[in-house]
Order: sequence, then C-alpha cells, then structure tokens
Amino acid sequence: MKAKNFEQQFDENVDLTVSLDLSKAKRVLQQQKRVNVDFPTWIVDSLDKEARKLGVTRQSVIKVWLADRLEMTASNLPFQQTSADTTHG
Repeated sequence: MKAKNFEQQFDENVDLTVSLDLSKAKRVLQQQKRVNVDFPTWIVDSLDKEARKLGVTRQSVIKVWLADRLEMTASNLPFQQTSADTTHG
C-alpha cells in the first residue's frame, strides 16, 4: 500500500492492522531488565495495601509509581556527562 493511501485510510479511521506486519513490531524503550530491591517491611506492607485497593500486583504499583516519578523529574532527559563524571573513568 502506498503511503498516501495508508494516510487516507488512517484519516478515515479504517482499521489498518491488517495492512501491517506486526511480527517484527517492537515497543521502544520497553525492554525489561530484572532488578532486586530490598524494602523495609513497612514499605512492602504499604505497597501491598495499595495494590489490593487498586486490584493490581505489588510489582504493578512499583512500576507505575517509579515511572510517574521519573517522568516528573529531569532524570528522563538524555545523559549529560559532567566534569565530575570524567574523573572516575
């Protein structure tokens, strides 16, 4: 399908998934890496309480809260090396 036809069908709200090869689709920046974190018992208890209230897993609460916090801070900006960073390499 030509791009012009694709755009036209998109604008007309046509379901274009049949025209796409989703077998090689990737979610950008969604690769997972396992990490272990130790929390005090009171934090785990609080996370479990919040998870029950929301009807999700503890892991889901942690992921969403961390993602929200990172989006609110400058931590998600591209890494900028400082002179202090170069003295340790």
